[in-house]
Amino acid sequence: MAYQSMVYGFAFLPLCLAAYQIAPQKWRRRVLLGFSYLFFWLLSGKLIVYLLGTTVFVHCMGIWLDSIRSEKKKARRVLTFGILVLLGVLAYLKYYNFFVENVTGIFGNALPFTLAEKKILMPVGISFYTLQAIGYMADVYWGKIRAEEKLEKTALFLAFFPQIMEGPICRHSDTCDALYSGRPLEAENLTNGYIRIFWGLFKKKVIADRLAIGVDAIFGNYTSYSGFMVAFAAVAYTVQLYMEFSGCMDIIIGSGQLFGVTLPENFRQPFCAQSAAEFWRRWHITLGTWFKTYIFYPVSMSAPVKRWNQYGRKHFGKYVTMLGTSAMALFPVWLCNGLWHGARWSYIFYGMYYFTLILAGIAVEPVRDRILQVFHISERSVGLKFMRIAKTWLIIFTGELFFRADGLRAGIYMFRSMFRNFDLGNLTDGSLLELGMTKADLIAVVVGCVAVAVVGFIKERGTNVRISLDRKPVFMRWSFYYVLILAVIVIAAYGDGYQAVDMIYAGF
Repeated sequence: MAYQSMVYGFAFLPLCLAAYQIAPQKWRRRVLLGFSYLFFWLLSGKLIVYLLGTTVFVHCMGIWLDSIRSEKKKARRVLTFGILVLLGVLAYLKYYNFFVENVTGIFGNALPFTLAEKKILMPVGISFYTLQAIGYMADVYWGKIRAEEKLEKTALFLAFFPQIMEGPICRHSDTCDALYSGRPLEAENLTNGYIRIFWGLFKKKVIADRLAIGVDAIFGNYTSYSGFMVAFAAVAYTVQLYMEFSGCMDIIIGSGQLFGVTLPENFRQPFCAQSAAEFWRRWHITLGTWFKTYIFYPVSMSAPVKRWNQYGRKHFGKYVTMLGTSAMALFPVWLCNGLWHGARWSYIFYGMYYFTLILAGIAVEPVRDRILQVFHISERSVGLKFMRIAKTWLIIFTGELFFRADGLRAGIYMFRSMFRNFDLGNLTDGSLLELGMTKADLIAVVVGCVAVAVVGFIKERGTNVRISLDRKPVFMRWSFYYVLILAVIVIAAYGDGYQAVDMIYAGF
């Protein structure tokens, strides 16, 4: 039962809403917890045992950390133990076979023991709730929150069904009050929540699922296509991924809003970014925030980095020291970013790709600023902004090409092929219609992208779209809502050529 399914939107959610509203206020969080476990069980069956085990373990660790808060050394050891246990389970489930494949590939029969790959079943969402659990323990250790004394509260924080499959990755302070309060349903929350759900369904079903047809065709047989078609696939996949992931986030955040729970936003017009670093401040925001809070800052304040700062300033100067510090703090962040997405070298390359680009951006920043000053170019120049955005798009499309490719070798082959046999005529000679998409599909995708781009442009200018709609006359406002709903039902669910596509980020 995926978030985009009719069963979720028109059976599971209404049933949960009804049970929640009927229940006494003190029982409502238990209703949410029960439906959350039902949702997870429908997704992963008996693998729910991993979530239950994580919940009990993290709950006990939180209480333990809270009780020894003043004993810093002991608390640090306890926190380290807790993190290693959670990461150990995640590493075994997600990376064991990857480890075996590479070790046997390097050493072959020279190993004194036998390593064999195993058939390992991985529960949906484990990468998301593991990071959330680690963040909870760290916040207790730092004294930012008190540990929950009731197991049901810890369980609901980790298992709240709208976010269990794809995030967003929440901190305890983000959602705890609303989750535990059991406030009654409100008409405004129901209306706005379902409208946002339909907006997410529009992006997912009308745009992302249609693009998936052509993207899969090219990436699945990339040696048969020209450079232009490979470039098209890179752009199309980037758009598909954004519409897919941000659309699911809309469904998830809208689902939380139904119950009065405000989940953190995960996207903020990422294609308006003017650099790779800014792109990642706008894309998958909660993952970036997690890495910054629990890896970047601790590494930046660690003893080795402090020693380097002292040594570097004395022997190399501020600039080199700053670059070294940045590299030491950024490297584990981007290595973990690549590994978090999955056990593939192409994902690790993806992380190192952005590590290199962001570090390079830091390195050239003084030179860039000096050039702008010498030529009297304003940072607010429209031309400069356009050039920066165009450069960032090239970085994004190239990165997603390697991200989607079936392995690092395939990614390198596809990247090289874009510079060979680049036939722009493929745009008009019918090649795009040979990918399994009809002309109606392409029109639906283009119109849908324009609609999303217009909404994004309005939001980028600082206008709250929902509040602006609320200020419109009732007829105009509900006309927009009905057009959106009909677009999802008619074009997406029953449109010619539509194929249901699994959620991409649910597999990470």
